[in-house]
Amino acid sequence: MSNYSRLIQIGAAATALCSLSIAAPEPPIYNSEATRHPETGLQGMVSSREKRASEAALEVLKNGGNAVDAAVTLAFAMAVTTPQAGNIGGGGFMMIHSADTNATVALDYREKAPLAATRDMYLGPDGEVDKELSRYSHLSAGVPGTVAGLSAALEKYGTISLAEAIQPAIKLARNGFPVNEDLYQSLKTGKERVEKHAPHALAYFYDDEGVPFPPGHLISIPELADTLELIAKEGPDAFYKGAIADLIVSDMEKHGGIITHEDLARYEPVFRNPVRGTYKGYEIVSMPPPSSGGAHIVQILNILEPLDLHSKGHNSAASIHLMAEAMKYAYADRSKHLGDSDFNPVPLEWITSKSYADTIREKMNLNRATPSVDILPGEPIHEGLDTTHFSVMDRYGNAVSNTYTINFTFGSKIMPPGTGFFLNNEMDDFSSKPGVPNAYGLIGGEFNAIEAEKRMLSSMSPTIVLKDGTPVLLTGSRGGSQIISVSLQVILNVIEHQMNIAEAVAAPRIHHQWLPDTLGVEKGVSPDTIALLEQMGYEVRQGRAMGTANSVTFEDGIFYGGSDPRRPDSTAIGY
Repeated sequence: MSNYSRLIQIGAAATALCSLSIAAPEPPIYNSEATRHPETGLQGMVSSREKRASEAALEVLKNGGNAVDAAVTLAFAMAVTTPQAGNIGGGGFMMIHSADTNATVALDYREKAPLAATRDMYLGPDGEVDKELSRYSHLSAGVPGTVAGLSAALEKYGTISLAEAIQPAIKLARNGFPVNEDLYQSLKTGKERVEKHAPHALAYFYDDEGVPFPPGHLISIPELADTLELIAKEGPDAFYKGAIADLIVSDMEKHGGIITHEDLARYEPVFRNPVRGTYKGYEIVSMPPPSSGGAHIVQILNILEPLDLHSKGHNSAASIHLMAEAMKYAYADRSKHLGDSDFNPVPLEWITSKSYADTIREKMNLNRATPSVDILPGEPIHEGLDTTHFSVMDRYGNAVSNTYTINFTFGSKIMPPGTGFFLNNEMDDFSSKPGVPNAYGLIGGEFNAIEAEKRMLSSMSPTIVLKDGTPVLLTGSRGGSQIISVSLQVILNVIEHQMNIAEAVAAPRIHHQWLPDTLGVEKGVSPDTIALLEQMGYEVRQGRAMGTANSVTFEDGIFYGGSDPRRPDSTAIGY
């Protein structure tokens, strides 16, 4: 019996005893220190950036399904209601903790470069990267992995059929769903590109005058409903070998793309061993390459562990400085050592070792910013802002932390006619020219150069934190290069600063990625703190909100959900 089941049985027994007493005991004193309060549940919890997807997943849990069933249902539903980020035209990573096996595994369903991809395919006559080709052409799409990945997770760890998991998504696509503020804002900024690359999609999202449908307006995507019905009926083969594959390849052939029937038929997701680390008695389990997220979350935690951030105070100048310094060293290592481990060896054991963290800590100036030009990757003896993350826990002890993406908002803005979904532009996450920053300022090296069938490097960081073998925190984020730092700060806020998950997710965030040598901060960081950081040598920039980290915790037999307030429709819901 899992720890979850024992705790829930104890809670049920306690409730029964209370019902026999003459008067219920006085409730505990309300926690007056908390500034925000999470959603709670005794049987399960779902947290995502879209309300209807969260509700569909919770219904699966209520009907006896497990966390994987609910996660797959949620992912397909979000592919309808959040077309700018949720997807079947992209790929991602899923961390799964199985109560049956008491094991945590990593599922890699990241997109792959097509067979015809070449190292210099985006370089123009001048030898420089042609960003239109790598971001907004049919050449920008990697071979999608979402349908194969979700199907593999359900087949190995789920209890319901793929057809059952897809039904809520089909209903939403066929019968309609209301536009929310999140989608509305994306439609406003994405219109020009959508009109250029997928004019047939305009009717789904814009009125006859080209104005995006406002929040509350009911829209449907019948072509996507047809696509989902085919997948429900025929399984993933419909997408990779059947009618949907035909539509994708036909569109590629008409517009100079290189994804072929062979590319689609050869695609397979991969179950991998997670990256593992420890932090103050907790086990950190996260995504391995081709994600850089797990390696560098563990690396940064190793650097910070002896420095007692708690006593320095949350988001004090001292604690921000230490986090930023550790981030610089990690992102520097990312630039040189990370890539698809199926193609090049990645020194994970060294990067995630406590001894290497000790070496970095010895170099750090604990009182002043180290210029990034003075930090080089160590030597062992891009990502899109409209990625989306969700977390699910169930009453059986299973847990899923999932991040998936099509890279930019609406990906490449290309929707193969007849399919109803947008294709990714993940090829831009490769180092089109090693040493040249991608769309998010990330420097990539030789290990992330373009090669046929290679998976492009990612920062996606779905993470499960365990205590004594039991999942106690699920987190991850959207946000391109900021995903690592956002996920890290949620973990630190819970473990180091003892925040509840609502507070941990809502707290102001900071980010440093080595190059450019600037420290990003969100609103809410004190001007006095910023002044102190500038005195320490930082160039501080206050800008847009960082990430969307919909997270879940489990404590004392109770599930807690934290929905990120940075997205207007984020929803944590339990029962």
